Amino acid sequence: MSDQENKQNKGELIDIKSLIGDADGGDFTLDDILAEYGHPVSDKVPDNVVAFPGRRTAPLPEETDSAEEPFLEEEPFLEEEPFPADEPPEEDIPEEVSRITPFPKKRNRLSALVHDLNQRADHYADHMFEEDESIDKEEVRRLERLIPGTDQEEIDDEPPSPPRPRRQEPPPPDIPPSELARRYGKGLKWMRTRGLLVFLLAAAALIQSLAPVIGLALPEQLNQPQLQCALSTVLLALGVLLAADTLTAGIVRACFLKFGMDTLTAFACIFTLADGVRLATADEPPQRLPYSLVCLACLFFLLHGSYHKKCALRLACRTASSSATPYRVTLDRGKWSEKDTYAKWSGSQEDFGSQIQADDGAQRIFRRFCPLLAVGDVVFALMASTGGGHPERLIWSLSALFSATAAFGGALAYGRSFHKVIRRLSPNGAALAGWPGVAASRKGCCVLITDGDLFPPGYVELNGYKVMSDYPAERVMAYTATLIRDSGSGLTTLLHNHLRSMGGLMRRAEGLQCHEGGGLSANIRGDQVLVGSAAFMKLMEIRLPQGLNVKNAVFCAIDGKLAGIFALSYTLPDTVFPALESLMMERVEPVLATRDFNLIPAMLHQRFKLAAEKMAFPPVERRRELSDPDQEHDGVLTALLCREGLLPFAEAITAAKRLRWATRLGAVLCCAGSLLGMALAAYLTSMGAYTSLSPLNLLVYMLTWLAPVWFSSGWVHRF
Repeated sequence: MSDQENKQNKGELIDIKSLIGDADGGDFTLDDILAEYGHPVSDKVPDNVVAFPGRRTAPLPEETDSAEEPFLEEEPFLEEEPFPADEPPEEDIPEEVSRITPFPKKRNRLSALVHDLNQRADHYADHMFEEDESIDKEEVRRLERLIPGTDQEEIDDEPPSPPRPRRQEPPPPDIPPSELARRYGKGLKWMRTRGLLVFLLAAAALIQSLAPVIGLALPEQLNQPQLQCALSTVLLALGVLLAADTLTAGIVRACFLKFGMDTLTAFACIFTLADGVRLATADEPPQRLPYSLVCLACLFFLLHGSYHKKCALRLACRTASSSATPYRVTLDRGKWSEKDTYAKWSGSQEDFGSQIQADDGAQRIFRRFCPLLAVGDVVFALMASTGGGHPERLIWSLSALFSATAAFGGALAYGRSFHKVIRRLSPNGAALAGWPGVAASRKGCCVLITDGDLFPPGYVELNGYKVMSDYPAERVMAYTATLIRDSGSGLTTLLHNHLRSMGGLMRRAEGLQCHEGGGLSANIRGDQVLVGSAAFMKLMEIRLPQGLNVKNAVFCAIDGKLAGIFALSYTLPDTVFPALESLMMERVEPVLATRDFNLIPAMLHQRFKLAAEKMAFPPVERRRELSDPDQEHDGVLTALLCREGLLPFAEAITAAKRLRWATRLGAVLCCAGSLLGMALAAYLTSMGAYTSLSPLNLLVYMLTWLAPVWFSSGWVHRF
């Protein structure tokens, strides 16, 4: 090289270094980029992924029988030395013949098998190093660093059988979220006021029940058993009037065989009112009080849970209606490695209004369990009263059994949990689409993470560019922006805006190819254009300036010559770390479906200290399929997102999984407490144990089973 060429090269290098400057911090060098590439290329190349051109390419070697030749990690594009001329090639043996073991004349079957195995082992040992000696190991190591390491899917031979379809009820009408928000907002303040009044009535009933226990002296006029029963009945009647709409809804659903805890509460109030009237009008002074205290407490928690659910529905609908074109989150079945995978894609508000009105998870469990409880209450009440020769105990037995099975946490299992979760998601622009999407979440699922999830608009900047080889700047920018746009990379908007500021226009590219080495190639107006990373340019044997130290940049080559360098600055949002942490804590595997060739696991780990080893990195063609905006998705909607970035996406997934867990746990605890309460009440009523089954003791029992439901619903949003 002449002195003039050396000076010119040094001048270009100084210009590039001054251009890039401090575009990115850290010590991420070109060698660090190349360190990611270490796995051999698969023998099967997709249609739109081309092999790397070069003088070292050669036809792929023919596959041999694995039983006769060792497996050798060999690059498919390396030249293989031919077999010696004096060594005859092996004849092809039919599969049927190869399976036959010659039967020796003087050996039994066992000795023949051992002899055959020894022959195969000797043949393997004689030929195991023949091909290895013909390979340049230094060349192999160099090329391994240029091939990206990707994760292959683990596909079972037998795909999992699809779940048995269940009988689906007709969905509710798909009402716009804005209209639903107005509907759910009506009567919220009055419902809250009614809940407060019922709480005061329950407090008065509690004082009435505690007075004899703590020795509280009541006025002589009030210290009469029949008057006390009448007062307790009046308190319950007022509570029933305040919660009439909720109790009526429970009874109406029971007519359609859709029992719930509100249905059991309605029956408990009816039988308790009947028992109170009977005690207040009895000829003899009663020895006990009706279960008005327990029923009033149950009414309070029923109104409290309904209020939480209504507030959550209103807030979710308001959040969903804030964007006309939100992102839709769905759980696609078997998307990656035969695992259910969460995907985010642009769409509309369709199906949100229908799903948000569907029955929640607690209601679906109660719908199957509460009819059994109701039948059991009636049967055990008849056995304890009429069956035991005490028909006068029937009303009391029914009142006790239904009061013991109407769990306090029935309305809180989903209503309070849902409200907590929505209040967490709404400031970030995420709204869960009701229980159908929440119920679809399962263990061992994955989530697709694209360019825009890691680096939303504004977090990638173009610090500058350098045009080489006397190419027009507008032409180089147009070629680069065109290939970036056609590839669907997250850099499209950034380069397009700079192209428009230069007064340039996009070109029409033909034969776009995506290379595994981290780049793109296409033909534009007769020019062969290459766009990619520094590692890709080196792989394509594009001459780069000596001493170039670029961490994140886009290189453009035209007809085999370097045409331009575009220095990029990536700024990772602070919300990415907590988002990924929440996903991994819920055992949701991130799958990098990125199209930006700079976003490889090595760059994310070294530059931003992300746990890239815990993320799946599919091959380039598979990444394009997973991030295709026109692909089909599951019809069940999980959430709507109205903001960019990974945080709303991750929080919606985490919240759905936690809500599913908290709701089902709360419903199961309510059913367990109701079942045990029915058994205890049945036994005590059959024994006539009025004192053991007092309203105060029954209240303590019901509150004990409420405690875990209350705490689980209160901690569901802490992630």
